[in-house]
Formats: sequence, C-alpha cells, structure tokens
Amino acid sequence: LVDDDRNILTSVSMALESEGFKVLKFADGSQGLREISEGGVDLVVLDIKMPRMDGLEMLRHLRKKSAIPVIFLTSKDDEDDELLGLQMGADDYITKPFSQRLLIERIRALLRRTAEREDAAGKDHSDDAVVRGSLVLDPIRHLCVWKEKELDLTVTEFLLIESLAQRPGHVKTRDQLINAAYGEHIYVDDRTIDSHVKRLRKKFREVDPDFAQIETLYGVGYKFKEG
Repeated sequence: LVDDDRNILTSVSMALESEGFKVLKFADGSQGLREISEGGVDLVVLDIKMPRMDGLEMLRHLRKKSAIPVIFLTSKDDEDDELLGLQMGADDYITKPFSQRLLIERIRALLRRTAEREDAAGKDHSDDAVVRGSLVLDPIRHLCVWKEKELDLTVTEFLLIESLAQRPGHVKTRDQLINAAYGEHIYVDDRTIDSHVKRLRKKFREVDPDFAQIETLYGVGYKFKEG
C-alpha cells in the first residue's frame, strides 16, 4: 500500500489486515518501489498524487520488470490520470473517497483472476485458443494477437476482449463486461469499463490504425465485429 496520506495508510492497512492480508506500507513512491522490486508482493495499491515519486512514475518503473497487479487510487476529477494509469499498465482504479469494503472486494477479485491465469498457465489446453478473424486469444498464455502482432494487455483488458470476442456481433452490456472482468457481486461503475475499452482500442490501433472491431452501442454496451 503506497500513499502519502497517513490516515489512508493506517485505516486501509488495518482493514486489510483484519481480512487476513499482510500489508507493507509506504508513504512515497521511491521507497515503495525499492521494497516492491525485491519481490514477495502479490498486489500493489498505489496513490497517483504523491511527492518525490508519484504513482504514475512508480508504475512506469514497475512495468519495466514486473507484471504485478496494480490498483490505482485517484481523485474524482482525475479522469486523465485514470486513463494514463490504465495506458501504462494499471489493472484497475478506485476513486477517492472510497469504501474500504469495495477496495477489499476489488483486491480479492484481481488476485483471484491473476491466480486463475497462473494456474491455467501450467496446464496444456491447446484447444482453448479463441480465433476470430485476425484476432487470436490464448487465455492459457495470456496472449493476444491482432493481424500477427502481439499486444501487451493487462488481466482486465484481456478478460474484456475475450468476453467480447466469444460471441461476435452480440452486444455485451456494461454489467456483463463487469461480471466477465471482475466477477459477480463486485461493484464497478460504468466509467471504469469505458476507460478500459478506450485503452483497449488504443492498444489495438497502435498496431493497426484502422482497427474498428470494438463497436459502441450508446446506452447499451459494446460488441466485437469479426474481421
């Protein structure tokens, strides 16, 4: 847990410890980066606005050598920071002020999804690959390929494109996508899904400027157009 707000460090760490988590607390990004880089950490909860080294810079350094799951803490008016955090490889974000129960649920959901991927990676399921036109998804290897070019997706992004691609042309509501990416009974607002989809499109367009397979149906949700 990395946050320069001592009240958040104290209250959130106490809540997490009461749920059985072991928590390492850091008041600035540089200190947190040094300790986390040594290993032994399963997930990082990271504030964006911090002195010395902010959360975005810390994430940039982390992603150079680690795929550790990261949840950002942001202010309600920091939409640009949210998108930048997702762009740089954050798996999720929660806006302040937030419910500690919500944070714990999101942490558990992300740890569960990560563990499921790691467990599956040790098994041979060659038939599990999803092929939709130029899109190839291999959930076992967490591999996404578009027009023979590999994309680097977070766990959340991969689960979203996998859900959309399972039934091309069929509309997935935001609630259905939330369930696919986070699991049932986890509260996630619509803007979070929209931010992830926006980042997904950006990643695809980095390898194919003409990518337009993820379509928006305003007020309803999204669908994947095979091609």
